[in-house]
Amino acid sequence: MEIPLQITARDIELTDAIRSDITEKAVKLDSLYDRITRCRVVIDSPRRHPHEGKLYSVHIYMTLPGAELTVKREMDKDLYVAVRDAFRDARRKLEDFAREQRSDVKHHEEPPRGVVSNLFLERNYGFLTTDDGLEVYFHANSVVNGNFRKLKVGTKVRFVKEAGEKGPQASTVTVL
Repeated sequence: MEIPLQITARDIELTDAIRSDITEKAVKLDSLYDRITRCRVVIDSPRRHPHEGKLYSVHIYMTLPGAELTVKREMDKDLYVAVRDAFRDARRKLEDFAREQRSDVKHHEEPPRGVVSNLFLERNYGFLTTDDGLEVYFHANSVVNGNFRKLKVGTKVRFVKEAGEKGPQASTVTVL
């Protein structure tokens, strides 16, 4: 961090142990994403809850290049638990931010496409031919929305390929 960690306590006196715990967790955040310019932790104990006693809230403000991440945790009876949960949420937000900065987003593979090449309506099955020339078996039950009887040779479809007893077969055949 370019600016040292700032810990602020409102309506509560922090012990050295809790300050040490917060510092340790902030150092872990800094090692996770080394471009944090500032981290500010605010601990608040605004009032006593009539049924639950004293409650603590923890807010973490992180300044990063081009963004500011904020974590506001719900109140908790145990100060250590409130700090732990707030830093866990901060870590998740920081990981998401770093992933977004790297453009490291999951890309799902497009399901294979094909064309109905043979139909055997009386036996409830047919064959698809994929773009790369592979012939794939499919059963009438694999056709989505029960559209098997509406299929014709040349119909374009999308499907999920799986291994069958006698070679590749299609499941979840969807008409395009």
